[in-house]
Amino acid sequence: DLSAALQALAEVKALAIRSKNDGQKAADRAADYEKKAVLLLKRAEAGEISPEEADRLASECLVSKESSANEAIRLKNDQAKFENNVDKLDNNIQKLKSNIKKFEVELITLRARAKVSEATKKINKQLAGVDSSSTVSMLERMKEKVDQDEALAESYAEIASENTSVDDEIEDALNSGSAEVKASDSLAALKAKMGMSSTDA
Repeated sequence: DLSAALQALAEVKALAIRSKNDGQKAADRAADYEKKAVLLLKRAEAGEISPEEADRLASECLVSKESSANEAIRLKNDQAKFENNVDKLDNNIQKLKSNIKKFEVELITLRARAKVSEATKKINKQLAGVDSSSTVSMLERMKEKVDQDEALAESYAEIASENTSVDDEIEDALNSGSAEVKASDSLAALKAKMGMSSTDA
């Protein structure tokens, strides 16, 4: 899995770094042994130590130098191998991360589809449980009640129109004259109030 791959990557990177550091130390030792061999020969030339002793010690330095140089080469090769493995592991991890991301997106989509499917199933189940005959019967009862209420309202309106009192009929008869007659009566009443005869202009 991803955590194991990341741990392996970290471990291989650590090996590459250690090989690099150890290789550099080995190369430094090789250079140091060569410097010491040169110094020994110079001291022998200066008469500070015997030529035989200088040659012996210088030879030992050169042997150690060769050993350290070989170790440096080996460690450098190890470093290259480890770094190559690091690149491969890193590529695999990136692919793994990409696949995980893809799976996460697919999982979200599948969960959404599952919710929609479940909701649709519930609705269809509810619809399937509705009795068509009982639904039609319910609608017919509602229609019958509406028709009954409308007829009752119309009946009340007719009764209200029939309940006209005698006083209402008298008022209607008195108010049924033409506008001209009403105006003439009003004019006569006004003249009488003013003490004028109806013939005065």
